[in-house]
Amino acid sequence: MHAYRTHSCGALRASDAGQTVRLSGWVHRKRDHGGLLFIDLRDHYGLTQCVIAQGSPVFEAADRLRTESVITVTGEVVHREPGTVNPKLPTGEVELRVRELVLQSAAEVLPFQIAGEQDAPEELRLRYRFLDLRRERLQRNMILRAQIVQDIRERMIASGFNEFQTPILTVSSPEGARDFLVPARLHPGKFYALPQAPQQYKQLTMVAGFDRYFQIAPCFRDEAGRADRTLMFYQLDVEMSFVTQEDVFTTMEPVIRGTFERFAEGRAVDAGPWIRIPYAEAMRKYGTDKPDLRNPLVIADVTQQFAGSGFGLFARIAAGGGVVRAIPAPGAAGNPRSFFDKMNEWAREQGAGGLGYITFEADGPKGPIARNLEAERAEAIRTACGLQAGDAVFFAAGKEADAAKLAGQARLKLGADLGLSAKEGFRFCWIVDFPMYELNEETGQVDFSHNPFSMPQGEMAALETKDPLTIPAFQYDVVCNGYEMASGAIRNHKAEIMVKAFGIAGYPPQAVEERFGGMLNAFRYGAPPHGGMAAGIDRIVMLLAEEPNLREVNLFPMNQQGEELMMGSPSPVEEARLKELHIRTVLPPVKGAASPKPS
Repeated sequence: MHAYRTHSCGALRASDAGQTVRLSGWVHRKRDHGGLLFIDLRDHYGLTQCVIAQGSPVFEAADRLRTESVITVTGEVVHREPGTVNPKLPTGEVELRVRELVLQSAAEVLPFQIAGEQDAPEELRLRYRFLDLRRERLQRNMILRAQIVQDIRERMIASGFNEFQTPILTVSSPEGARDFLVPARLHPGKFYALPQAPQQYKQLTMVAGFDRYFQIAPCFRDEAGRADRTLMFYQLDVEMSFVTQEDVFTTMEPVIRGTFERFAEGRAVDAGPWIRIPYAEAMRKYGTDKPDLRNPLVIADVTQQFAGSGFGLFARIAAGGGVVRAIPAPGAAGNPRSFFDKMNEWAREQGAGGLGYITFEADGPKGPIARNLEAERAEAIRTACGLQAGDAVFFAAGKEADAAKLAGQARLKLGADLGLSAKEGFRFCWIVDFPMYELNEETGQVDFSHNPFSMPQGEMAALETKDPLTIPAFQYDVVCNGYEMASGAIRNHKAEIMVKAFGIAGYPPQAVEERFGGMLNAFRYGAPPHGGMAAGIDRIVMLLAEEPNLREVNLFPMNQQGEELMMGSPSPVEEARLKELHIRTVLPPVKGAASPKPS
């Protein structure tokens, strides 16, 4: 007989009754039923009930066991009594009558309970992540993650892609976040950068003549932690040669959809082809470039309906170049006044002045705005929003970006509060035609808005003749249920266009040569038109697992301060090691400490 187990704790069935078996696992629960001690023994595969009678030679040792201790038990498989069968458990028809028990590893008093759904503070869970991962939900999430990665890999290979690995120690690149830097010991004063994405290397793979590349790639970005973003994450990284934007869509959509269909467990998945929404249209209709299409509400632009109207506040905003966005609220007119007051309070909590509104009753429009607005203008607003008697509409007004953001947030809140948004299913869309550039609010300078390596629509002619802020790029995102799940572009494969594009964003030719010389040099030796995308593995798993936080689908995540509490990372490094790396640390002053006196 094997030293530790003949079966897993999830394997025994009624057909195994009468066999002598050996199991090993963790003590999940203990129950003393007056002369009989029951132990639920758990391993990765499941749970088996073990029973020990009071007269047994191992009873005393079993009685002393703490939960989560690791034991090995040997005994006979027997049928449970008819009234004690557990139909919810695969092993629920049998139990193990224990004859031998070996304590493999004793557990100390637990910082929190593993059995049951008792919650614990996140910091405590992360500090004892190895315990947290023993919970059924976390085990299920990690197995789901492994299965999803395997499924994606198989679908990519079946679609003709080759899996390559790109360098982890690379050069700093403007990908939209701060780089993690690694000192180069052999090159004093120089640093490697951990890749924010394998962007340049995957493009160089296409220049090297390979046609279809993919990688489950680790990425590193030194930015603030959020529920849907972490310092390190994995993405399905993809690149293809001689493709248009539509080729990328028709190739990758079946891969993503197929994975979701396999793991959706009955939840609806959008059939293809997924709708394409231009960026400007998404911002106008949904107030975001990440619309949750489970919400049926569509925002309307009613700036013209208020321009020159009797409602002075909105008329002045329209005259000053601002916008007025209308968020429909079907069926809301019958709600009490408190509903509308709470929406105004909510808007003020978001930093806005409030949300104006109109209710459409059977005898006409009502509310503070309606009293000061011409009847024909109110009717035009009702028509623009597709509303009927019994409906209402809220308004967000101000600068275009501010009004869009508030309207988008109000759309989500109304969809939830009015019970209009579907709670299940997966709704997808492609957001296309992102602007190539945007205005940096801090510096007032033109900057890249998305991916600096994208091809501008119109190529060199557009860069030379158009206002940069009006140039769209061949950039696109996959959005699912309000999350950006993937992002990609048709790449700029011409050196002269790349130099010009970076020049508009403030990079002189010499700086472009210094920072991107490897790729520029490659482009000068014949580069194919190419494009691709990257889909977040963590977000795919998060959506399919219905988890609100990426940390729940990662084995050993960091907290929001970028600390891995279990191992104590980041940690100080001894002075000798820093000297070896030619580094001297200059720590910021401690808050509250007295400033040093000048010498």
